[in-house]
Amino acid sequence: MPLARPKMALSWVGVCRGSALLVLYGMRPIGVTANLCSPIPISTRVSLSICRHYSSSKARLGLGRRVVSRLQWANEKYERFLRRRFPRFYVLYHTFMQGFRLLFQDAKEVRKIKTKMLGGGVQFHQLPYREMETLRQFRRDLIKAIPLVLISVPPFANYLVFVLMYLFPRQLLIRHFWTPQQQVEFQGVYHARRAQHHRAIVQGLTRAVPRIQNQQQQSLLLDLCNKVQNGVHPSVSEIQAVRGLFSGPPLGLKRLDADHMRLLCSQLFLTPRLPAFLIRHRLSGHALELLQLDRALNRLGLHQLSDAELRQACYVRGLYANGLSAKQCREWLSHWLQLSTRLKESEASLLLHGMVLLSVNSLRLFHR
Repeated sequence: MPLARPKMALSWVGVCRGSALLVLYGMRPIGVTANLCSPIPISTRVSLSICRHYSSSKARLGLGRRVVSRLQWANEKYERFLRRRFPRFYVLYHTFMQGFRLLFQDAKEVRKIKTKMLGGGVQFHQLPYREMETLRQFRRDLIKAIPLVLISVPPFANYLVFVLMYLFPRQLLIRHFWTPQQQVEFQGVYHARRAQHHRAIVQGLTRAVPRIQNQQQQSLLLDLCNKVQNGVHPSVSEIQAVRGLFSGPPLGLKRLDADHMRLLCSQLFLTPRLPAFLIRHRLSGHALELLQLDRALNRLGLHQLSDAELRQACYVRGLYANGLSAKQCREWLSHWLQLSTRLKESEASLLLHGMVLLSVNSLRLFHR
C-alpha cells in the first residue's frame, strides 16, 4: 500500500536537512555571514566593530534560541498533524527522528572519547569496556549510515528515505532507525544466516586433522569436533587443549585457506567477496579488537552490565541471546571469557572458531 504524502512538510524538510548537515559537519554550529554592498564611514565601522566585540555573542545566542524555539514549535505542530491524519506515516517519521537523535548522541560520545584519546595519549586497548564498544559499534554504524545521510541532504529527498525505510529497513538502515520489534527480528535473521555456516566450519576443522603432526593434538581436535557435531557442548578446557594448533599450522590465521576464511567472515558479518589477503587482514583486525574488548569486559566484570548489554555482548560473540535470561547470558559469557582472556594475540584464530564451538550447542549448557 503506497504511503500517503502528508502536507505541511516544509518544517520537516528543514529539520531533516539540518540534521543531516549536523552529522556531516561534526556537530558544530554553522555560522552565517553577510556582506554589505554600500561603503560605510570609518566612524561607523569603528562603532560597529566595538558593538560586535561586546554584543555579537549575545546577539547570536539570542538568535539561535529563537531559531531553535521556532523549529521546536513547528516540529511539534507537524507531529500532531501526522499523528492525527497519517498515523502509519507518523510511525516512520517518529522512528526516523528518534534515530537521528540517537545517532547524534553517539557522535557526541565518540567525539569525547576521541578527544580523551588524543589529549591523554590513551590507546584503544586502554579504554574502559563501554567506550571501546561505543567506538566499535559507531564505526560500523557510520559506514552504513553515510548513504542515508547523503540522501537526506537535498530538498524533499527525505521522502525517498521514508520509502527506503518502509521497503528495505534491514538492508539500508542502521539500528538507530529500527523499531524495537525490528531490532529483535533482524538480529534473528542475521544470526540465522550466521548459523548456516556452523556445520561447514566444524567440518573444516575436521579436514585439518590429517595435517597435524602431533598425534595427541590430532586426537584431541578430532574428539572436540566429533563432540560438537554430535550435539555436545564442549568445555573450555577441551578447547584450550588444542590452542597451539591455532597459532601456527594448520589453523593459524596465516595458514587458513581462502574458503575457510570466507566461512569465518559470516561469524563477524563481514563480506566474503574480497581477495584472500584482504579477508585475512580484516579477520585478524576484528579478532584482535574482540580480544581487547574481552579483556576490558573482564576488568569491568559481568555483574556491571545491564540485561540489554549482556544480550548484545553475547550476540557480538556468536550467541543469539533472545529468549535467554540475564543469568544464562552471564553464565555463557563467563565461559567465553575463561577462553578468550587466556589467549595470546597469535591465537586469534581460536577466538573466531570459538564463536562456533561455544555457541552451536549452547542450550545444552543451560540444561546440565
